Amino acid sequence: MVTCINDALYARTGQAVVTLLRRLGVDVAFPERQTCCAQPMVNTGYLTAAVPVVRNYVDTFADYDYVVTPSGSCAGSVRHQHDLVARRSGDPGLRRAVAETSPRTLELSEFLVDVLGVTDVGAYYPHTVTYHPTCHSLRMLGVGDRPRMLLENVRGLTLLDLPGAEECCGFGGTFAVKNADTSIAMGVDKARRVCDTGAEVLVAGDNSCLTHLGGVLTRQRAAVRTVHLAEILASTEEGRS
Repeated sequence: MVTCINDALYARTGQAVVTLLRRLGVDVAFPERQTCCAQPMVNTGYLTAAVPVVRNYVDTFADYDYVVTPSGSCAGSVRHQHDLVARRSGDPGLRRAVAETSPRTLELSEFLVDVLGVTDVGAYYPHTVTYHPTCHSLRMLGVGDRPRMLLENVRGLTLLDLPGAEECCGFGGTFAVKNADTSIAMGVDKARRVCDTGAEVLVAGDNSCLTHLGGVLTRQRAAVRTVHLAEILASTEEGRS
């Protein structure tokens, strides 16, 4: 599941997931029927409008062993919000379908570490990097240190600790729109800590958070670029980034 933001703005992230998984021997398919995970509708209270979106999700991914997505936010929505929508719909068949697909939907690092059992994916990325654990991956999914384990095994990569790493970056989806001043202030605090590490690259598992922080860093003319975890893990010595 490529997610809306990656489909619209960050195609390289989706391509990196496919490249990485195929390199690890996974049979990857990309069903073109996929759309949104329904999180924007649920988060803003439109649960009825989310029903056809959830229905499309369970129909689209019904026949796959796993659904892998480069987003803790979207994986969290599927695992925790889809049942809420299905119960609201009053359709027992939808609830049964959600109960089948939700547990099989995993954020990328979960799939790599827990299902494939790998922490060294054969990546090469000769840069200094600091890692921001996004809120949904950290608090909703509990991915823990899986992304760090993967980064620590990337050849050439130097991983620097980010002070206050577990604090929110301030994006929060519609929060950034409804509470812009607070969102910006939180982003500025996070960006300052990122810059203080001296890292060349800020990495995270959600491009939504990286968009927010990348905007702040760009406006500050900071010498830090943002890169999704999948793109680092897909990098090799033959195709350096």
